[in-house]
Amino acid sequence: MAAEEDRKRMTRTTRIEARIDSNRGVFMISVAAELAEMHPQTLRMYEARGLITPKRSPKNTRLYSQRDVERLRRIQQMTSEEGLNLAGVETVLEMEERVESMRAELEKMRRRTRELEREMAEEVARVRRSLHTEIVPYGAYDVIDTKSGRVRVPVERPQRSKGSPSSGTR
Repeated sequence: MAAEEDRKRMTRTTRIEARIDSNRGVFMISVAAELAEMHPQTLRMYEARGLITPKRSPKNTRLYSQRDVERLRRIQQMTSEEGLNLAGVETVLEMEERVESMRAELEKMRRRTRELEREMAEEVARVRRSLHTEIVPYGAYDVIDTKSGRVRVPVERPQRSKGSPSSGTR
């Protein structure tokens, strides 16, 4: 019995999950330069231009994050493969940030629109229940030209069963 309990304890494992924040500065300049495949002096130049802003240690050492390294690779790609100068890179990065900001704002507006549409549908349903009838939206009429003049005809409502509370009878 004791041997079985020991075996159970030995087979029990503890799972430890490590997560690294991609914004946390962890690489010194030499490591970041190697990861981004460039010279450390190039990183200093990019920092001076404001293209990259590394974190600083308590002793004021530059510390680059994984996101910084990815940005450095992107800058390297734009200058070497796409032929942009640093002014062009600055413009592209600024535009990318603005587009991302606008996307986030648009998504926020879409969520708010869905929320307002849901609230409006709930309010319409509440009013329908309180009036015990169908609500015809403003402007829900067709205008038909006849020999005697123009006639406004309401849009047809869906048929409801006779026993339903919103069948229009009171």
